[in-house]
Amino acid sequence: MMALDERIKAAAPSCYLCGFPALLSTIGPQDAEQDIFGQLAFGMDHADYIMMRAPRPVLMCVATKDFFDIHGAWETFRYAKRLYTRLGYSERVDISENDAGHNYNRTQREGVVRWMARWLLHKDQPITEPDIKLLSAAELQCTPQGQVMLLPGARSAYDLNEDYEQQLATARAAAWKAGERGQLLAKVRQLAGIRRLQELPKPKVENLGDVHRTGYRIEKLLMTVEEGIVLPALRFIPEKPKAGAAALYVHDDGKAADAAPGGAIERLVQAGTTVLAVDLPGTGQTKAVSDTNDGYTAYLLGRSYVGLRAENILIAARWLKEQAAAGQGGAIGLVAVGGVNIPALHAAAMEPELFQSVKVSRMPLTWSGVVRTRLAKLPITQVVHGALLTYDLTDLMQTLGAKLTIDLQGEVKL
Repeated sequence: MMALDERIKAAAPSCYLCGFPALLSTIGPQDAEQDIFGQLAFGMDHADYIMMRAPRPVLMCVATKDFFDIHGAWETFRYAKRLYTRLGYSERVDISENDAGHNYNRTQREGVVRWMARWLLHKDQPITEPDIKLLSAAELQCTPQGQVMLLPGARSAYDLNEDYEQQLATARAAAWKAGERGQLLAKVRQLAGIRRLQELPKPKVENLGDVHRTGYRIEKLLMTVEEGIVLPALRFIPEKPKAGAAALYVHDDGKAADAAPGGAIERLVQAGTTVLAVDLPGTGQTKAVSDTNDGYTAYLLGRSYVGLRAENILIAARWLKEQAAAGQGGAIGLVAVGGVNIPALHAAAMEPELFQSVKVSRMPLTWSGVVRTRLAKLPITQVVHGALLTYDLTDLMQTLGAKLTIDLQGEVKL
């Protein structure tokens, strides 16, 4: 607000500004309202929140022991101070550091009041906080019953979102009914950030050894798809493979989730299908401490995690197709279990000729269903920014037609 609203004559943000280099290398992206889609892609850092309002006064309130890195806070201050100095108003930006954790304590409050008095009242004097008797809960109420939603005609953000989604749903239905499907899918590709198959790099695959089981063997692979992105994988090769029968298997718990003897993958292999099970980014051995950090880092970069995973699915599927086991069959099967079926649907919809069949299990709610459910929990890694302006998951399903099989609860069977 302080960066964009000219009515704010003086500002004193407390305990956040530290810069993305420090934030991403320590605790990672934080609350959703702090993350602007594509912010890093178009070059906006924390110091810009201050510099955008120059030369209006700003006091950075920071804390030595905050979980927001104090060194990054000082670096942010340095950038802002340098610009204000060049403009001839160096005194209008300052920093107040108190030796505490994340807080808005008495030191912070007194510093803010003094700053506001200087720039709003033109009084530069020490101000200390007196003992304050806090208001009671009843005195703090701004409505008769203490809840805004108990006011006649009150509507929540959920209500507003539902209304907006209904408008979008009507527009989407009309567009997909009357529109040119190729153009709509091109828009999906753009929103999700999925490159065309011919633009995707070919992986470098390293075999780390084999494991032998009755009737088949397992190759332990590392697939380097791009610099910094390595996908651990298992390729299950039957002793008596069925010509051209191959399937890519992705699971939100990783490649090992259904790989045990007697499991879903083994049943496919015993039927003669060569199966490649891959840890997509954020699953299995690549799982991070928090999906939120990975998802919002991609969000800040203007990319969707759905698109990243979809591209990895396409790279792995193409590699599997090129192997001898699938060489005679052309297209391959795609099996997705859990949350990864959203990128699987995107991959198949973007490159349908690559897949003979697409089978998804434990399909989550559609995105429009998440809006209507209100309290549904869907990780940011399963969301495409702005998608509902153009499409929902059901639109992708319809493009796949008879290729798609959905099992809402249990195991996928070929």
